Amino acid sequence: MSVYQYSAIRARQAAEHDVFVFAANPKEVLEFAQIERVGRSDDGQLKGFQRHQIASHIRDIRDYLSRADALLPNAVIVAFIEGVTVRDVGDGRLEVSIDARKTPPGFVVDGQQRLTALSGLDKPDFQVFVSAVVCKNYDELRQQFVLINSTRPLPKTLIYELLPTVEGLPQRYTSRRFAARVVERLNFTGGRALRGEIRQHTNPSGVISDTAMQKLVMNSAAHGAIREFIQYEDREDRAVSLINEFFEAVATVFGGQWVGMSPRVSRLRHGAGIVAMGFVMDLLHSSQGATTKDGFVPGLELLKPFTAWTSGTWKMDDCEFVWNDIQNTPSDIDLLTRHLVSATKRQLRKLRRAANA
Repeated sequence: MSVYQYSAIRARQAAEHDVFVFAANPKEVLEFAQIERVGRSDDGQLKGFQRHQIASHIRDIRDYLSRADALLPNAVIVAFIEGVTVRDVGDGRLEVSIDARKTPPGFVVDGQQRLTALSGLDKPDFQVFVSAVVCKNYDELRQQFVLINSTRPLPKTLIYELLPTVEGLPQRYTSRRFAARVVERLNFTGGRALRGEIRQHTNPSGVISDTAMQKLVMNSAAHGAIREFIQYEDREDRAVSLINEFFEAVATVFGGQWVGMSPRVSRLRHGAGIVAMGFVMDLLHSSQGATTKDGFVPGLELLKPFTAWTSGTWKMDDCEFVWNDIQNTPSDIDLLTRHLVSATKRQLRKLRRAANA
């Protein structure tokens, strides 16, 4: 522990507070600022305020920051109650002195995951911006933590729609980025069955969930038909074509249960129906070699009598469910998927037996 000196720039905000920014090595930051995690004392009193570390999040940040071209323009936020002195040197510039000889006087208010990720890297010259605020007391410091960390996050639909245009993202975004690009093309340049039908940030009038469509793509890319395309340079084109042809067939076979319907009145356009039908697409592709609308239609015709998209009941697992009891939950999606795939397989086997008789 020691005394740290920095040149800083002051921002004019509330008259009774010092707010300034400076650059520091992450190792230094963790020496003059502590991460006080939330917990309870033996008598039940709340102490601290920071959430626990998220290992996967830290790993993703570390993977990115280990790159030579990594940038981290957003500042970590540190609050002080004492242990820091500032000297005004004019024109908004400050000389900041932080006394950490006895204990770290600062508290990390925002950026603990980034600092933790950086602490495991061998990049001694890498600095981060530190945005610092001097609070009157601990209650005010905790208030700053709540205010800073309660900002509204970006909607997922906007983030997913931006993914196809962003390079250099962590590995966990790879499959989502591919799926987002395929869905974008289906929505804006695809055939009649899906064009303009998928709800995205730039297409709020769409009714089909973009995340359900992306889930269909990711499932197929992981275990289904689209996985076969991964080896090809034009895999995206092949994926778009396959899904486009499949839903053209869906619109043809199911007609009024698809065309112009909303998820509220047709489970075929509901998130659960979309994801489950993706597995039917994979089945018909693998067993029948279907790649075109005409190739998918016979299999969907076989399945049609076993569906209840807009009325009636589903007969699944020896139980009956009213058509709209199916919800967009993992258990309901799994139940519907098993029903649709099993029914299709049974009918295909009957067809083969009849042909061989």
